Amino acid sequence: MRSEIQKKTKGSEQPQELNNSFLAECAWEVCNQLGGIYTVIRSKVPEVSSQWGDRYCLVGPLVGQQVNAEVDVITNHTGPLGKAVKKLKDDGVEVVYGTWLVSGRPKVVLIDVLSTLKDIASIKSDFQKSHQIEIANDELQEKVLAFAHITSVFYTYLSEALGKTKLIGHFHEWMSSIPILKLAKNKVAVKTVFTTHATALGRYLAMNDQDFYNKLEQYDWSLEAQKYNILPIAQIERQCANESTVFTTVSDVTASECQAFYNRKPDVITPNGLNIERFVAYHEVQNLHQEYKEDINEFVIGHFFHSTPFDLDNTLYFFTSGRYEFRNKGYDITLEALSLLNKRLKKEKSDKNVVMFFITKRPSWSINPVVMEQQGVLEEFRKVCHAIQDQIGERLFYDAAQEEEDFRMPALNDFVDDYWKLRYRRVLQSWKSDQWPIVVTHNLKNDDDDEIIQYLRKAPLVNNPLDKVKIVYHPDFIDSSSPLFGIDYNEFIRGCHLGIFPSYYEPWGYTPLECLAQGVSAITSDLTGFGNYLGQNFSGHEQSGAYLLRRHKLKPELVVKELAEMMYQFTQSSRKQRISIRNKAEDLAENFDWSRLEAHYNTAYTQAI
Repeated sequence: MRSEIQKKTKGSEQPQELNNSFLAECAWEVCNQLGGIYTVIRSKVPEVSSQWGDRYCLVGPLVGQQVNAEVDVITNHTGPLGKAVKKLKDDGVEVVYGTWLVSGRPKVVLIDVLSTLKDIASIKSDFQKSHQIEIANDELQEKVLAFAHITSVFYTYLSEALGKTKLIGHFHEWMSSIPILKLAKNKVAVKTVFTTHATALGRYLAMNDQDFYNKLEQYDWSLEAQKYNILPIAQIERQCANESTVFTTVSDVTASECQAFYNRKPDVITPNGLNIERFVAYHEVQNLHQEYKEDINEFVIGHFFHSTPFDLDNTLYFFTSGRYEFRNKGYDITLEALSLLNKRLKKEKSDKNVVMFFITKRPSWSINPVVMEQQGVLEEFRKVCHAIQDQIGERLFYDAAQEEEDFRMPALNDFVDDYWKLRYRRVLQSWKSDQWPIVVTHNLKNDDDDEIIQYLRKAPLVNNPLDKVKIVYHPDFIDSSSPLFGIDYNEFIRGCHLGIFPSYYEPWGYTPLECLAQGVSAITSDLTGFGNYLGQNFSGHEQSGAYLLRRHKLKPELVVKELAEMMYQFTQSSRKQRISIRNKAEDLAENFDWSRLEAHYNTAYTQAI
């Protein structure tokens, strides 16, 4: 199967219609790691650069000092792009022009917005007169408008410098899209493509209305946007969707929102891909899983074994991660399903254990001192054990070398000094405790209002020694500097067995795809863009470790039962079955490489010109 997929994903060719075109792609996340759109932009750069070459650049705001480490500055302002940058600099605008130091090495133009903010009052006034959108006294909205003001000038200069070469301006999300309106008003020779990755209104409504999908056509978008204080953002999205030459979104799920809120059906669906080559390990996938699982084992031993040891060979690591949106991300039904799973495994007296990790970002003071102390004592315990091991090994060898005829194994205890015996007893005594393992690893700033904590206390799922499902709530993102894990997020994923992402609102959803690309099984839902695309295009995806939870038009209690059943069935799989699925998961993920999915954007660009 793999060779067949590789043949398909080797690389897609650019349509001939685009040969005399220049693509300038604009996003707030260019060289600015904020969220999912940064992943979209950066991961597809190698494929876009290979197709467009010097006829491609990225445009974004000049944000933060990290730009100095990410961009190799170009001082020679030649060619149409260099000339447009020079004109902007001649206008007194600070611009960083260079090569983005990522795979594909695209040209980037980063525009400073701070110098323009001094004129923001007149810019806001002109914008309101031209488009009937009143920008709030909000720092982000004002920066977005200032960026749009300068960026539209840059696109005008670039269009003039290109001459007969057609210019395509591709704008992602509302924060970069306002130039579409200004360019259309001024009749600049730019064909515009607007991609929305999620509607601002949809995200708010989904968080607050359990019947969101059934009521899409009933909402008054303007009234709802005012209710949630996002009217200017909703107006920008709606006008840009209708003023752009071509309008795209990332999934059929989001397309329904666009039709309801923007009154325009997207011209092209542009699903999100990944640069799969960064993730796949082929024959190493099992070795890497074992390696990073050992790192997670280290944490689990330190966190749980001081009071409630259990068999790690019969333990599975589940996890979920993402923004803290309790309902939209499906944390609510995940917790309910875990409670059902725990009761079932206890009732069956199962020998299986599940450690469930919740990885998200929440305000906290620090890592809980008790958690740090347990990990520290465990490390000291390990040092003592290694010292004893070294001493026994050295003395056993020396004793055996002198032995002439007696081949009996000596009493190994006699080879250990009293000093190390005492150290061993003391460190073991200081580590062992009757206190149940802590659920949350950090001191939250407001744990009384934390919905995950509230549910765990109510269920209860509080790491009772009798529970078969253990909980680790880690309210911070994982990276290699973490004193608790010492590995980065992707390595953590590889060490786990199952990712659980049953989102209620997720226009696309990268997390299950990232799991599959690393050989880790994942649960997604049919309300996510990725899950919807998976269900429509890949029959038999369950055999590749991609499990699709039905949520559309189902009552929550039925969804919870089905999710609990999926989790239970996974606990019943054998190690041999899980090893087989790892390779199949990688194979399935290769269908989402940008070498295949960039063709959807090429369709949009072709339509635009």
